[in-house]
Amino acid sequence: VALKRMLNFNVPPVKNSTGEPVWKVLIYDRFGQDIISPLLSVKELRDMGITLHLLLHSDRDAIPDVPAVYFVMPTEENIDRMCQDLRNQLYESYYLNFISAISRSKLEDIANAAIGANAVTQVAKVFDQYLNFITLEDDMFVLCNQNKELVSYRAINRPDITDTEMETIMDTIVDSLFCFFVTLGAIPIIRCSRGTAAEMVAVKLDKKLRENLRDARNSLFTGDTLGAGQFSFQRPLLVLVDRNIDLATPLHHTWTYQALVHDVLDFHLNRVNLEESAGTESTPAGARPKKKNKKSYDLTTSDKFWQKHKGSPFPEVAESVQQELESYRAQEDEVKRLKSIMGIEGEDEGAISMLSDNTAKLTSAVSSLPELLEKKRLIDLHTNVATAVLEHIKSRKLDVYFEYEEKIMSKSTLDKSLLDMISDPDAGTPEDKMRLFLIYYISSAQAPSEIDLEQYKKALTDAGCNLAPLSYIKQWKAFTKMASAPTSYGNATPKPLGLFSRVMNTGSQFVMEGVKNLVLKQQNLPVTRILDNLMEMKSNPETDDYRYFDPKMLRGSDSSVPRNKNPFQEAIVFVVGGGNYIEYQNLIDYVKGKQGKHVLYGCSELFNAAQFIKQV
Repeated sequence: VALKRMLNFNVPPVKNSTGEPVWKVLIYDRFGQDIISPLLSVKELRDMGITLHLLLHSDRDAIPDVPAVYFVMPTEENIDRMCQDLRNQLYESYYLNFISAISRSKLEDIANAAIGANAVTQVAKVFDQYLNFITLEDDMFVLCNQNKELVSYRAINRPDITDTEMETIMDTIVDSLFCFFVTLGAIPIIRCSRGTAAEMVAVKLDKKLRENLRDARNSLFTGDTLGAGQFSFQRPLLVLVDRNIDLATPLHHTWTYQALVHDVLDFHLNRVNLEESAGTESTPAGARPKKKNKKSYDLTTSDKFWQKHKGSPFPEVAESVQQELESYRAQEDEVKRLKSIMGIEGEDEGAISMLSDNTAKLTSAVSSLPELLEKKRLIDLHTNVATAVLEHIKSRKLDVYFEYEEKIMSKSTLDKSLLDMISDPDAGTPEDKMRLFLIYYISSAQAPSEIDLEQYKKALTDAGCNLAPLSYIKQWKAFTKMASAPTSYGNATPKPLGLFSRVMNTGSQFVMEGVKNLVLKQQNLPVTRILDNLMEMKSNPETDDYRYFDPKMLRGSDSSVPRNKNPFQEAIVFVVGGGNYIEYQNLIDYVKGKQGKHVLYGCSELFNAAQFIKQV
């Protein structure tokens, strides 16, 4: 909504206005591009009058008779470039929008350039948009994508980090969270664990919100913006969690569609990139192997299949794609039949006499055709994506890994020794084995003895694993042992449901032989459990000493005693140090059972296990 308002020259777009939109160009930097692209498609931009969208630092031609909307970070180089545009008189008028608040001195630089270029009247508006975060789903956001290594898990947890570096990282995170609440139009009540990076974020965010509320003249939380918030009647709870409370989940193999796509494919800012395998026909000897085609697909909120199934276990997804395909084929035949009835194949009397009662049928066929084609596009898309995921599951035995890890995390009996799993040459990549072992190591109450550890290390090395992450996890475990007992992950293990019945039919796209049909039982991961305690005001040793901040209270009191005793209806969970789709899905499943509650999930960066292991 905020973006659409900005693209409409910062006035709310009027519904059902018949006139053409005002044609304009959109100029953004990489940050702006990342914020806009998951939310608005090129078509939607065009509907709003954006004829051209260009990167700020690309070579742009002058278009002197159109207004330009800029959407950029207020950095030195961006501002220099904007001043240059003013001097070169590229556009008719300039609407300057900054993703994050611009400083006074930089604003003066632009003013001076405008005066120098005689363009003061053309600079129509300058706005701070406070949109420095990326929304990936209606209920999920991530801070940034461009310089994410600056706020990565590794950056926050480096042993040799200096205080000033830590301050900078925390300020970056707080700036984005502040933008998030300005856009939401609500002041949260903040809870966080003590002695972690999350606590530092909480202190800084509380201070920043407090200062903004005090400055009554320029406060961003008064009047018109507040009513626009979704949650105007009750304030949301912000739970700040540190990644270090749970390192097993980001390494865990998963079984739901969206998390699997993120784990095994190249899935980034809602776009998945696939390499299409070049056909099976053999290439003549000596010929160059066919180049693999890269295809990319957008998995968006408008994709109904994705919205419905992104949280489903993979076997269900395969089955649903198959059903969609069959129902589509039935409709396709109907279209062909109508065409033939319409006498497209010859005008005998029969066809003509039938015309009258078929006109209605045909009209409906014509009107439903675009819908059918869109349906077909989505079916093809998900057939390709699901097939790619399935190849990984089969070649790496990911179903076995998932089930085994769930057993480890819920402390149930294992049917096969860990050593066998690691040394099995057919199961998984070295990385899969390392992930499994780290989860075992993190979840075990007693660390394995030195002798056992050497045995595991040898097996891992033989399997080609890189042992570097182990030493970090070792230190981490020693450190957290003082803090608390290992986190428990509930005690439900997935139940195998026999092999796929329906999908095993010969007609299916997916050959599922040998893949276990595992059904998930809902169990709360640590992050969800913490949220549940704080949202429902449950007393629990895990969260009882969480700090409590209320930026609206005049004097900040440092206590962990909540002022309000009522359960919250809305909450935002934010993981400092990075998050993943497994936790996101777990939260969504948790909220499904709660009437009238909303939970949003945010994180400083989104990583899959492969990216996480490299940071450890």
